[in-house]
Amino acid sequence: MKTAKEKMIAGEPYRADGRELFDERQKAKEVLMEYNNLAPACIKDRARIIKNLFGKTGKAFWIEPPFRCDYGYNIEIGENFYANFNLTILDCALVAIGDNVMFGPNVSLFTAGHPIHAEPRVAGWEYALPIHIGDNCWIGGNTVINAGITIGENTVIGSGSVVTKSIPANVVAVGNPCRVIKTITEEDKAYYYKDRKF
Repeated sequence: MKTAKEKMIAGEPYRADGRELFDERQKAKEVLMEYNNLAPACIKDRARIIKNLFGKTGKAFWIEPPFRCDYGYNIEIGENFYANFNLTILDCALVAIGDNVMFGPNVSLFTAGHPIHAEPRVAGWEYALPIHIGDNCWIGGNTVINAGITIGENTVIGSGSVVTKSIPANVVAVGNPCRVIKTITEEDKAYYYKDRKF
């Protein structure tokens, strides 16, 4: 018989009220309390904490405190990852982030979900589905990315978006719900903002 943790990681319905998952969430909170309260000059200490908490990291990354997550061990970040203030990752399932990815402030990634029918939801059932973000993506501030989403490489998600469906590579997507508004082309390389050339 599978444990709640095994079911959680497998994307099956589970209840998070058992001792094992509670203890692991508490441990992550303790670790993040230290991380979020370090002096700004404690750069090496912050990097060490994240390397020990996450399932995988690149060599170079920067996560502005405060940062919150459920477990930490289900988070994988590539090289040159940057997250601005107030990143929240509910990592009940894998969150895999590629190389050269940037997050604006107040970005939230939610692998966790609950049944829409009240009865199983009130009974404590939930599920978790992975999130994958490809290389070279920029996720604008105040974006929410929901469970089971894949964002293709080189894609830009506009600020304030709510991503409810997977987004392909090499596009700009915005809105609530988030939708593709533009394909990124070689011509875009000449511009730093809309119609403003370098």
